Amino acid sequence: MTKNLEIFETELLPHIDALKTFAYHLTYDDDDANDLVQETYMKAHRFIDRYIQGTNAKAWLFKILKNAYINHYRKRSKQPTRVDFEDIVSYHDSDDSKVAGYTDLREELFADMMGDEITIAINSLPIDFRTVVLLCDVEGFTYEEISKIIDVPIGTVRSRLFRARNMLKEKLREYALKLGYKDKRGIDKADEKKSENEEE
Repeated sequence: MTKNLEIFETELLPHIDALKTFAYHLTYDDDDANDLVQETYMKAHRFIDRYIQGTNAKAWLFKILKNAYINHYRKRSKQPTRVDFEDIVSYHDSDDSKVAGYTDLREELFADMMGDEITIAINSLPIDFRTVVLLCDVEGFTYEEISKIIDVPIGTVRSRLFRARNMLKEKLREYALKLGYKDKRGIDKADEKKSENEEE
């Protein structure tokens, strides 16, 4: 086994699941996420000579993935919307009985939706904030590593993370209350005394 192949298999390949998770949260599409991970590993293989053995392979791969995602996003935003002519023809040729089938399908989809409020809340964040939350709180990168992955100063990472967590706190407040959690931050001493007096 050559040295580069050994590095690829021992240091880079073990991070595939983390890359898939991150790619999915960027794209919201399994196929696009898999394509992004595949492109990341192809670029990592091509530029493996630039990787320094024993350094943070995960951060290096995440940076490649993030750059690939940005490049794809730029390309897509410049392309006109694609329309499949066959879909339009088949829609216009359909009769009313088939339209009822579409309604049933839509109801089925909504009936089976998962109620994962946390994932929904994270996915609803703007991309810059979602990225730092995923990298820090889900993947466990340090502020310095995140700074290198997304090419911004550490202060910007901290600021985005603070703002993202506050957005999540607001989005998940009702969900947390339903689960029995109480927000004890911000309760001043007067409120505490008032509640103590009510208990007596």
